Amino acid sequence: MARETEKKGMVWFKNSRSNQNLPEKNHSEHQEVDIKAEEESAYSGESELPAAEGNNHLFSKDSQDKIGLDVIVSIENMLKERQLLSYKNKGLEDQLSTANETINRYKQEQIKRDQLIQEKNKEIRELENVLTNKQMSYDQLLEDYKEYQLTTNLAYEKLSSQLETETAKYNKLYEESNNTQYQSMLKINSLEEKIRELEIANQRYAEQYQNILDDKAKLMQTINDFTEKMSFSFSPKTAASSTSSD
Repeated sequence: MARETEKKGMVWFKNSRSNQNLPEKNHSEHQEVDIKAEEESAYSGESELPAAEGNNHLFSKDSQDKIGLDVIVSIENMLKERQLLSYKNKGLEDQLSTANETINRYKQEQIKRDQLIQEKNKEIRELENVLTNKQMSYDQLLEDYKEYQLTTNLAYEKLSSQLETETAKYNKLYEESNNTQYQSMLKINSLEEKIRELEIANQRYAEQYQNILDDKAKLMQTINDFTEKMSFSFSPKTAASSTSSD
């Protein structure tokens, strides 16, 4: 019975290992088969328990010889090994469940990543379209710039020629202006010299006029003094003649 249980456990373990690499649908079907096998083995174990309890006296160590004791010890070791295998199978089942959950999580993440990749690819296509439009706009702007540069160069050459002509005219006018300023400076210097001479002459005339005025004032003072003296000398005679007539 222990060997049959062990064989069933090994079969279940092999089925579990093979189910790990199958799709989820097949994996669920194998799990159902394994569950049925475990139920059948548990049922058979339960049916054999009463018989084992009824025959406990047959396996009593006190009433056994050496060979019987060896057999009993072997059976106990097999049972212990079976229990250990059961624990190991339980651990493997837990690991398998964890692995399946991890696989499912990875599948979900893979689906999300695929969706994200599709969205990113869509964004990349949109950016490529935008970049293509930008490139077309850039090419058009480049053509416009070349045309503008050609037009600007022609206008620059024309303005340069006009500037050279105007510069020549300016230089000619500047030279004439310098000559005119020089002639004006000579004339101004001459007029200033004449003005200085006239100022000196006017100053001399003013001094002479002031001297004449001083002489005239002195002459008028002399005349006034003489008049006063003459009027003083004639005044007694006039008074005496007036008295005699009265």
